[in-house]
Amino acid sequence: MTAQQLTRNQALVLDALSAAEAPLSAYTILDKLRGDGFRAPLQVYRALEKLQDFGLVHRLESINAFVACAHPDEDCCSHGLTAFTICESCGKVTEFHDHMIEERLAAFASDRNFRPGKTTIEIRGHCAGCA
Repeated sequence: MTAQQLTRNQALVLDALSAAEAPLSAYTILDKLRGDGFRAPLQVYRALEKLQDFGLVHRLESINAFVACAHPDEDCCSHGLTAFTICESCGKVTEFHDHMIEERLAAFASDRNFRPGKTTIEIRGHCAGCA
């Protein structure tokens, strides 16, 4: 998915997340984009849903917020495992992929005849700057 293929709303939401220094809630995105014609949360949620489908945005379940994908041009996000560290002091989020963890989780699921759809790992703690 290229930026040219995004709708106006999707591009605006992605730009807001890409420029953010921390994860944003849908309502914070709405507030940031009111000057661009956004009036209702549904506009933001629709854009976020598509951006997640495209692998350009991730939802952080534990804090109900969104971040732009750290490396949207790589194919890692299509594997099904996305992992994050989340600093509980400053809010810094770092996205990472570890193929060994992914392989071990796939083997665990396979051994139990379980077919996972999506796996998100969130590690909460303190970053090096806050520790």
